[in-house]
Amino acid sequence: MEDKIFLLVKVTIETTHPNIHDAIAELQNSDVAVTGTENVKVLRTEIIPLNTRTSKN
Repeated sequence: MEDKIFLLVKVTIETTHPNIHDAIAELQNSDVAVTGTENVKVLRTEIIPLNTRTSKN
């Protein structure tokens, strides 16, 4: 059976960005790995874009 689930991930960061929204925007372009298990095969992972304020907008 193929289905979609949503996982909320808590990430603790330290950044040199003066604005936390810039750090969030940068992380949204990074890679995330979710591994499968014996009974679950991960087909795709994706970071859902969060519309944040950045110094660019």
